Amino acid sequence: MRLAQISREAPVLIAGPTASGKSGLAMDLAARDGRVIVNADALQVYGCWRLLTARPSVADEAALPHALYGHVGRDQPYSVGHWLREVAGVLDRPVVIVGGTGLYFLALTEGLAEVPAIPREVRAEGDALREADLAAMVAALDVQTAARIDLANPARVQRAWEVWRATGRGLADWQADTPAPLIPLNRAEALVLRPRVEWLNDRIDRRFDQMMAQGALDEARAELPFWQPQRPSARAIGAPELIAHLRGQMPLEAAMDAAKLASRQYAKRQRTWLRNRMRDWRAIVPG
Repeated sequence: MRLAQISREAPVLIAGPTASGKSGLAMDLAARDGRVIVNADALQVYGCWRLLTARPSVADEAALPHALYGHVGRDQPYSVGHWLREVAGVLDRPVVIVGGTGLYFLALTEGLAEVPAIPREVRAEGDALREADLAAMVAALDVQTAARIDLANPARVQRAWEVWRATGRGLADWQADTPAPLIPLNRAEALVLRPRVEWLNDRIDRRFDQMMAQGALDEARAELPFWQPQRPSARAIGAPELIAHLRGQMPLEAAMDAAKLASRQYAKRQRTWLRNRMRDWRAIVPG
């Protein structure tokens, strides 16, 4: 797709799997239209990672205005609700919103249920039960919520269980009261990148090699004293594998191979999600 085919006036949304070229397209549009590039990736918000989350480089951030990148501490709570509130503060300017976290885009274009914050003690109870008896969590959910969420995804099950435990209402009930979206889909230029699998896997492997050449192992080493695998910030693709290497648990080559495999598997999950949930977005096949 040529840039001329993309609106100059409407907010532009760019979704797609990791390594599919989203950031490059966003940079081109921002340069053309004077847009702010707004992050919609749940891992690129963390300040402790740049290379392993493929955040824009320091040079890229200096060249064009960026928002919501690297501004969250490794141990800070951060959710789609936090992100949506922050996005609302930048929509007074022309934007291109780019990332691979589909839930952020759904909240932006469909609205987000205003569920109260989960108390710390309920979160701790949920963490423990998720490890001990996930089936009990599933069994506790109301029928409407159980039918709506991915019951094979422990994080989604725990979230739904915590909402029920903390509020006495099912997540589906809260979602029924969802307010109007910030950017309805029919008022946006919504693009989803759908690369060929072989093309994308090759880019994933080459990009990880580039990350390593640029210092990804040093980035992981700097995080090692603070490493807690249960934190959301620890989900950076490749981080657990490099941490395992730094702890002497696997050779570097094996860690790199495992990180590339994890990234390819993550991209596959993203492609499936985007294919199922973004059928009304305009598809672009890069490469």
